[in-house]
Amino acid sequence: MPLNVVPAEDSPLLRDGLIGVLTRFGHRVPAAVGDAGALVAAVREHSSDIVVTDVHMPPDNSDDGLRAAIALRRERPALPVLVLSQYIEQSYAAHLLDLGGDSGIGYLLKDRVGDVARFVDAVAGVAAGATVMDPEVVRQLLRRRHDPLQRLTPREREVLSLMAEGHSNASIARELFVTEAAVNKHVGSILRKLDLHVDGRGHRRVLAVLAHLRT
Repeated sequence: MPLNVVPAEDSPLLRDGLIGVLTRFGHRVPAAVGDAGALVAAVREHSSDIVVTDVHMPPDNSDDGLRAAIALRRERPALPVLVLSQYIEQSYAAHLLDLGGDSGIGYLLKDRVGDVARFVDAVAGVAAGATVMDPEVVRQLLRRRHDPLQRLTPREREVLSLMAEGHSNASIARELFVTEAAVNKHVGSILRKLDLHVDGRGHRRVLAVLAHLRT
């Protein structure tokens, strides 16, 4: 289903690239902006279905884009947020995870935008309520929780990384060339070993895993 998207990126070249990719895949881009204030105004004006924003934006060129997205999420708790960043900053991922709720969140490195199909899938997934985290972000979170994760087998770590990227059990099975039943077994084992108790909903499952890894 076409989405109403207002991308925020201060680089004109990359901003035009985002517009081209989104419209090519059938999404509407009523506005594209280059600073945090314009992002807030445009999302309000055009009732955007998802926030897609760079972290570092004018006017301060710090984390203005992220703070604007968080402010919009407070106004609209169901508003999905996908953040793009040139570098990994664990505090940014932590701020996103703190948003909680049942609406989608995502944190991707800008290099991922170069993989058009994966980027568009991420936009659609976050808009649909999924949690999508860049694999490198996941790896850094894993390193922070080294001791509890020693309980996991190498295969369970692979499954956990794919879970955190937003993959469903069926998708994980295809990625790893195993049966979905095997993935279900791995997921159950991971949640038990990490002492996680969740309600079985995919989005909350991913949020619980990521929140556990970053604490």
